[in-house]
Amino acid sequence: MYDWEKVLRENPNGVLATADGRKSKTRVFQYLFAVDGNACFCTSTDKPVYHQIKNNPYISFCAYSKDFNPVLSLNGRAVFLDDPSLKERALDENPHIKSIYGGADNPKFTIFWVELEEVETFSFAEGPRVYNA
Repeated sequence: MYDWEKVLRENPNGVLATADGRKSKTRVFQYLFAVDGNACFCTSTDKPVYHQIKNNPYISFCAYSKDFNPVLSLNGRAVFLDDPSLKERALDENPHIKSIYGGADNPKFTIFWVELEEVETFSFAEGPRVYNA
């Protein structure tokens, strides 16, 4: 399997795509860390992205290096987690997120991961590739 974790540790900012009814929606998002081969993210339960994921859990996250080599897309099903230790880790590793949510006990603060179905990559050396999870 492709080492997507390394790419995202070096390039954590990307674009998350969800479905809003019959329309696609994208927004800038930040990868947090990996757990058991799943990519973790966070959001607020009062944001549209949370409700979009609850209504249709299939999402895609695209990130890339400054020179677009590689470009990476993670595709799969989002699963919301009620795990205080993951919330604490997200807050400890990301002071900006902590400044928004305060603590892991904030009821609006939620963590989710993507259960990967496929990883798509592009590099100038290898062209496009698809890796099934």
